[in-house]
Amino acid sequence: MLVGREQERQVIGKLVASARVGESGTLVLSGEAGIGKSALLEDAAAAVTEAGMRVLRAAGIDAEREVPFGGLLQLLRPVLGHLDAIPAPQAEALGSALALVPGSGGERFAVGAAVLSLLSRVADDGPVAVIVDDAHLLDPPSAQALCFAARRLTADPVVVLLAVRDETPSVVSSAGLPTLTLGGLADADAAELAGSLGRRLPDGARARLLSATGGNPLALLELTDDGFDALPPDAPVPVPASLARTFARRADALSESARTALLVAAAAGGDLAAITGACALLGVSVGDLDEAAREQLLTVDAHRVTFRHDLVRSGVYAEAAPAARRAVHAALAQAVPSDDVDRRAWHLGEATATPDASVAAVLDEAAARARERGAWAVAAAGFERAARVSPDPSDRARRLVSAAESAWRAGLPDSAIELLDRASELPQSPALRTRAAALDGSVAARTGSVERARDVFVAAGTRAADEDPDTAVTLLSDAIQACQFAGDVATAGSAAALIAELEPRTARARWVGSMATAVADILSGHGGPDLLRAAMADVDQYLDDPQLAPWLVVLPLYLRESAVGRDVIPTVVAHSRRRSDIGGLPILLFYVARDQATTDRWDDAVAGYTEGIQLAREAGQATDLTACLAGLSWLEARRGDEDACLAHAEEALAIAGAHHLGFFRTWAMTALAERELGLGRTDAALDRFRELESVLADLGLVDVDLSPAADMVEAMVRLGMADEAGALAASLTERAEVKGQPWSLARAARAAGLTCPDTDVDVCFSVALAYHQHTPDAFEAARTELAYGSRLRRMKRRVDSRPHLRSALATFERLGAVPWADQAASELRATGETAQRRSATGLDHLTPQELQVASMLAGGRTTREAAAALFLSPKTIEYHLRNVYLKLGIRSRAELAGAIPG
Repeated sequence: MLVGREQERQVIGKLVASARVGESGTLVLSGEAGIGKSALLEDAAAAVTEAGMRVLRAAGIDAEREVPFGGLLQLLRPVLGHLDAIPAPQAEALGSALALVPGSGGERFAVGAAVLSLLSRVADDGPVAVIVDDAHLLDPPSAQALCFAARRLTADPVVVLLAVRDETPSVVSSAGLPTLTLGGLADADAAELAGSLGRRLPDGARARLLSATGGNPLALLELTDDGFDALPPDAPVPVPASLARTFARRADALSESARTALLVAAAAGGDLAAITGACALLGVSVGDLDEAAREQLLTVDAHRVTFRHDLVRSGVYAEAAPAARRAVHAALAQAVPSDDVDRRAWHLGEATATPDASVAAVLDEAAARARERGAWAVAAAGFERAARVSPDPSDRARRLVSAAESAWRAGLPDSAIELLDRASELPQSPALRTRAAALDGSVAARTGSVERARDVFVAAGTRAADEDPDTAVTLLSDAIQACQFAGDVATAGSAAALIAELEPRTARARWVGSMATAVADILSGHGGPDLLRAAMADVDQYLDDPQLAPWLVVLPLYLRESAVGRDVIPTVVAHSRRRSDIGGLPILLFYVARDQATTDRWDDAVAGYTEGIQLAREAGQATDLTACLAGLSWLEARRGDEDACLAHAEEALAIAGAHHLGFFRTWAMTALAERELGLGRTDAALDRFRELESVLADLGLVDVDLSPAADMVEAMVRLGMADEAGALAASLTERAEVKGQPWSLARAARAAGLTCPDTDVDVCFSVALAYHQHTPDAFEAARTELAYGSRLRRMKRRVDSRPHLRSALATFERLGAVPWADQAASELRATGETAQRRSATGLDHLTPQELQVASMLAGGRTTREAAAALFLSPKTIEYHLRNVYLKLGIRSRAELAGAIPG
């Protein structure tokens, strides 16, 4: 019977009740050892079973933390019959992870997406409770997958209850899941529990017991008996330490053979067959555990040995001498089944104190198997352990680099860098050095250290030039991308010059080199579009290459042309979603949203930026996070979302400043300047644009598309600075003509139209509107219409001005550019015409995620296809769809297709 804990039971009870009616819930129970987490889980398990819910249970085991996906297999084994009912790529990823089918080391998030889909499928048959005790002891890949799924459960009849120790850092405790921290029992409940064993304590002794234990239930039960004398006379001590001392005293009283058998059990993880075999090898009997059972340290059944509490197991193991632990692990390595290669490798590693090539080879093979199954964290630990016992320095270096690669794929960038640093102190072949540099640069680039990434890529590419020109081109191209993010035009140009001197052997390397060179040329203001157009001819053969995905989506964005390559972007993103490549998605979503923001799909752009921000935070990618924050703030400035723009721009500026992300710093600065201009605060806008212009000059970013000159001309005209505005417009025209792209030429012609003599107004603005016909940027075209109409009105040509102002107003309202629509309406009223303002529609009230769901379903995807693409459950898709139907006033998919813009 559970004593006390009424408040905690109510919290769990509400979650269970909600899950039974289709509202998912997750709760992490956190607290010190013995505080009652397991008792609460047992109480919850009994309640959900009585309520008819299906229960999936698992428990973390310290001895199995290096077994790839062991925790997940334990949890999901009863429902693996449903594996064929989830999307095929996810089923393949989960099947590979659980060693059910051969694997090739997929993305770490793919397994999490599969767990989400599987739990959702099982919940179709009835409510499900997922209960995991000692979740801090789960193998990291299992914990990552489970947390990924738990974060995304919304509208499924599933409740997830996890228990962790608060003093032990773990994947679960750092996952940001809802957490309930357990304290000690109230005095009355603690006294009731302490008296439940029938032993009466004097009032003074009871007060001392309650004070020392802090109401910890296990301590109250254990220390009431022979452990009471272990209590300190005055101040309390950490309860786990007191309990460990109590359990150690009980173990010390055992015979030597029983202590040996107990140590075997502590190291074995509960497998009775392995314990029996190891005991025999050590000259003792598994029957010697009966002594420990009589002391209530453990129980033995037909298949497993179960310790009364993990503190017993960890205390026994910690108290043993290192030599005794190694002897036990050596025996267990022989005793585990021959096909249990992962546990055998782990025991061999723990049994080895000095370098041993044969043991290192076994550990290396086990790590490679974990890598093939996508258990990246386990693989990293395995390769690192193999390196530690490798006598040959070159083998040690190779295994450390492999460990670093796996750590990066596991989402552990700090560990990856530390492993690479250790490898750098050892002898490395040229190929290994290049491989390490490629990883080093990639980690730095994604986590925000782009200047370091640039330097690493340039140095490695230069070294590889003579022996491997293809690799050199790839590294130097990555350097150019890092230069773009850092805003380093000079180094980008140098890297492009190095690429020009190389003769790559493969078409793929030549294509990448052309793309990177084009970007470097554009950043420096010396051409580039011709190279991009030529590269378009070969795009189709690289669409499913994940390493080339960023280059593929950059191509149409840099061209800014309506008819060139725009269908490439959704194709590349779809491939990434199918692979569950969440690590690679944020930067792609940034590029996609930027593309949508330069067309008329602003709501889709907001949804894309928002998803990119969420995924970048989850993947720990500072560079991609900054990009999405800056892009979103720029769009929010144009929409008039003043507070959101400021918050996102300031966060982007803070990260960009800390990591020297100059390119995205300028984007956030542009957002803040456009925010002021759109809201009519022209003086403040001009000041911000001047500051931006100075930063661009300092960085050497002279691409006319990045220049705020067109906006500055408009601000100057509003402020009566005609001469300065005219000179700036003339300079902008010269720069735009050098680049020769319609987008920059249109903006330059608009600036000319704002500053030219009245006789040239129609010519200048007609030229601008003609150029806009060749770009997809509806906002910039509307800006030109607004500027044209305003200029005509000031020239007393009111009738001529109205069509342009009407067109501008209609576009701004369709986009949701509220401050600009207000300006157009005001100008239209000044001509004597009443502006017909657009009323808000249901689309305006959709959240970014609702819009994403609606767009995918309107585009023909099924519920399950949309769920797989967005890493949500089908029930969550249906939940969002119900909200969409309600807000749009529709009832069917057919109506949805007509309500959502294509």
